[in-house]
Amino acid sequence: TRLPQIPQRNGGPGKTLVGTAYRGLRRDIIEGRLAPGTKLRVEHLKDAYGVGAGTLREALALLVSDALVVAQDQRGFHVKPMSLADFHDITQTRILLECEALRQSLQNGDDVWESRLVAAFHRLDRAEKRLDGQQDEHFDEWEERNREFHQALISGCRSAWVRHFLEILYQQAERYRRLAIVRKPIPRDVHSEHQAILDAALAHDADTACKVLSEHIGMTYEAMKHLPPEMFSG
Repeated sequence: TRLPQIPQRNGGPGKTLVGTAYRGLRRDIIEGRLAPGTKLRVEHLKDAYGVGAGTLREALALLVSDALVVAQDQRGFHVKPMSLADFHDITQTRILLECEALRQSLQNGDDVWESRLVAAFHRLDRAEKRLDGQQDEHFDEWEERNREFHQALISGCRSAWVRHFLEILYQQAERYRRLAIVRKPIPRDVHSEHQAILDAALAHDADTACKVLSEHIGMTYEAMKHLPPEMFSG
C-alpha cells in the first residue's frame, strides 16, 4: 500500500524559493520566534523571507499540511495554537500506537533489527552529551537522533499505517518537546529513560519495554504541565 507522504523535518520542497521559505517559516515556528496564534501576514513576511507573495502562500500551504499553520476563511493564516489539552491528546494517542508497534517489533525483530537499534542508541547517546549545557545549539541534532532511535525501535512493526500515524504524531509533538527539553521544567534523566527502553527491547521483554516507553513519552507531558500558562495559546 502506498501511503501519503509526510513532510520531513529536513524535507519539504527541494532547493527552491518555496522550499527555502517553507524551511525558514517552519524553523521559526518550531523555535518560537513566530509564537502560537500569531497572524501570518503575507505582505510583511514576504520581505522577511525574501520571496514573493505567491511563493510565500505556497510555503504556508505546506505548513498547513504539517498542522503548524491554520488557514481560516477570510482571516488568512495563523500559527497553530499550542495547548496542554492538544498535547495530552497527542501523547495518549502516541503511547497507544507506539506500544502496539513496539510489541509487534519485538515479535518480528531479528539480528538486523537489534543492530539498527543499538546503532541508533549510540548516535543518540553522543547527541545527548553534546546537548547538555548547549540546548539551543545542539537541539536539532538531538531531535533527529531521537527520531531515529524511536523509528529503529518500531522498525520491526509490519503495519505501514501504524508507522505512518506515529510519524505524524511525532512531528506534532515537536514544538512541545523542544520546550520540555530546552527549558527543563522538571528534573529528568532522558538518557537513562532511553537506556531502560533499549535494555528491555534487547531482552525482548515486551511488558517492561512498553511500560518504560509509556513513562518516557508521558514524562514530556508531565514536564509541560510545569511551564507557565502564558506559554500556551489555547
